[in-house]
Amino acid sequence: MKQSNLTKTQNQIREKFLKQGVKMVGPETIFFSKDTKIGKNVTIEPYVVFGPKVKVGSNVVIKSFSHLEECNIMNKVEIGPYARIRPKTTLKEGSKIGNFVEIKKSIIDKNSKVNHLSYIGDSDIGKSVNVGAGTITCNYDGINKYKTKISDNVFIGSNSSLVAPITIEAKSIVGAGSVITKKVEKKSLALTRAKQIEIKNYKRKKKK
Repeated sequence: MKQSNLTKTQNQIREKFLKQGVKMVGPETIFFSKDTKIGKNVTIEPYVVFGPKVKVGSNVVIKSFSHLEECNIMNKVEIGPYARIRPKTTLKEGSKIGNFVEIKKSIIDKNSKVNHLSYIGDSDIGKSVNVGAGTITCNYDGINKYKTKISDNVFIGSNSSLVAPITIEAKSIVGAGSVITKKVEKKSLALTRAKQIEIKNYKRKKKK
């Protein structure tokens, strides 16, 4: 398709959504697919790209520089800025995906948050879960993909690595900086951390 036809098509789609009441800040910077579906009272900030098969519910905010493809965004969800929502992902009502977060082939249930600098892949995350900054689901061993299951009301501390296949049961806590390789039981604290060593009055070596 020629560039002029692509531009015309994008302008037609933008105009359609504007007439439907979609709020776009800088609509000329937002790119849709022909099959994009958007509900009521949705706000889209500049430089957002919609790949194929994206369905967005109502009362959703999508912040700048986010990319979505083959995903289902339910009502009252907030995404971005700088978020990547990849295929076979469902974000349920009230969930929040923040800056520099990538979600792939996962379900994020109601009112759960993945706010900062995280990768969530091949995962089922329950209701009211908080995933701390820098958390990674280690879902691939170079040959196969494995599942991470996190139940309701779990708190994942920052900079944690969850080595799949793994289950973290309800109301448990993973301490910051942990590498979790075994099942975490309900209402437990799981923590893996090397002992801190402190050398008193240490003198740094000087350059010769």
